[in-house]
Amino acid sequence: MWIFRGTPLIVQLFIAYFGLASLGLTLDAWTAAVITFGLNSGAYASEAIRAAILSISNGQWDAARSLGMSRLKILQRIIAPQAFRIALPPLFNELISLVKGTSLAASITLVEMFLVSQRVAARTYQPLIMYIVVAFFYLMISTILVGIQSYLEKRTTKHVGGNTHA
Repeated sequence: MWIFRGTPLIVQLFIAYFGLASLGLTLDAWTAAVITFGLNSGAYASEAIRAAILSISNGQWDAARSLGMSRLKILQRIIAPQAFRIALPPLFNELISLVKGTSLAASITLVEMFLVSQRVAARTYQPLIMYIVVAFFYLMISTILVGIQSYLEKRTTKHVGGNTHA
């Protein structure tokens, strides 16, 4: 995990697409992008989940064990709901970052929104307009995801004492 969290995403994409090909393992751009984005996001998401689970008081585990609950039941009924509420903001931030990071896939020839805008800008000589349009689309997608995040945060904290969300 530290490799993916400690190196730039664009370098990871280049290693997966160009670097592995030099070793005889040729991946098409789509496969290289999916694997790289998945491993990179997975590294950050797993850290968020790990931290959320560790943030739950040991007293929660002890109380559930005293009621005779199995480890799996404790995780399902006690720990996971609390950890989900804690992990939700960093997980959504990672999702938003992933969506924006997909523009880097153009660097390995994958046709996506930014690469299309570059091609149109090259034909029309209107790069500013094209890049503003792409920025607007990314902004709208991010805004929708932030709205979903806000809704889920409100839903998961409505019964929590000291709720600061109205």
